[in-house]
Formats: sequence, structure tokens, C-alpha cells
Amino acid sequence: MSFVSAVLTEVEHIALPLPLIVYPMVAAVLFLALGVVLWSFRDVSNRHSGKADAYAAAHGGHGGTTGTGGH
Repeated sequence: MSFVSAVLTEVEHIALPLPLIVYPMVAAVLFLALGVVLWSFRDVSNRHSGKADAYAAAHGGHGGTTGTGGH
């Protein structure tokens, strides 16, 4: 125990540039921003189903957008 107490007394405390509560708040804002980006790409495949059907028909693929391509 004397080694641990000696090490703890020698540790120099470094002042953080921001208050401690700011770091989890920044992480929460970044997580929320990434969630908004993810939410903006929802249902993209259904928005372009006409293009997918036309591409499949032109290239001899299967019709429909079931997601089970012929590859």
C-alpha cells in the first residue's frame, strides 16, 4: 500500500481546458448529429425503386426490389 500511496501523492493534477460536464455534452451532441445523418438516409432504396427496376431490366437482372439480386 505504501507504493500506491507514494504514486498517488506524486501524481500532478492537470487542469482541463473545459469544465468536466462539457465533455459528455459534446459527445451527446455528436451522437445526436450522427443520428440525424442516419435518419436522413432512411428508406432511400424505396425512393429509387424505379431506377433499380429499370437497371435490372436493362441488364438482364430480376425485376422487383426485393433485395435478393441475381449475383
